Order: sequence, then C-alpha cells, then structure tokens
Amino acid sequence: METKRQYEVVFIVDPTVDDEVARLTDNFKQVVVDQGGSVTKAETMGKRQLAYEILHKKEGTFVLMEIEGSGREIAELERRMRVNDRVLRYLTVRVDEDRRRAEKLKGRRQAKAAKRSAAGSQPRRGGSVEFADANGE
Repeated sequence: METKRQYEVVFIVDPTVDDEVARLTDNFKQVVVDQGGSVTKAETMGKRQLAYEILHKKEGTFVLMEIEGSGREIAELERRMRVNDRVLRYLTVRVDEDRRRAEKLKGRRQAKAAKRSAAGSQPRRGGSVEFADANGE
C-alpha cells in the first residue's frame, strides 16, 4: 500500500504572462490529479521581486501548491515544470514528517504547560522563610 505524503511546491512564473498564471496552475493541478494525487491548496502569492536576476527578469509571480500523493505525481509535475519556458524556478519540499514532528512537540509543550499550571495552583509546602539582616533583626 502506498502511503500518502504531503508536499509543498512553489514555482515562479514569468511576470510578463500574468493572464496565463491561472491556466498554468490549473494545468499543473490536472497533472497531479491524473497521476493519482490530490491538490489540497493552490494559492497565487502575487508578483514579487526576485532575490537575483533569472533570465534577465527581476520579478516573478509566485504560486504555492500543497499536494498529497505518493511521489509519482511530483516526478511528473517537476518534469513538466522543467520543460515549460514560463516557469522560471520551482522547489518541492516534503512536509509531512516536519508537520508530524511539530504536532508532537506542540503536544509536549501543552502537557508541560498544563502540568506547570497545575503545580502553580497548589499551595507550597514548608511555609515562608524569613531572613535576618546583619544586625539579627
């Protein structure tokens, strides 16, 4: 049985083709669905300035897609992005393990905070301690 993994794919589209960004994103979504995956989120983050010039372009339109799948659809998606002239750069990151680890740490922090607040509401034992100054007072 194949396990479903979660991926984030960010790609930068040539800013001169603003009207094609939605169509390009829909085509990439269709590639993922055809390969057996699912797109959980697709967000166009807008036109932004690039950190460095790519193909004589100083800005690009950024698109973020969150994908669930086995990895086979990611290979096909990256292949399509690589041959597409309008895609300047792309980056794919597997995020399911990081999210699982973050949830585990969040649970530990909450348990620790609950334990700490429960200990803080109980009265302390041993009473108060008074210190005398140098004169014994």
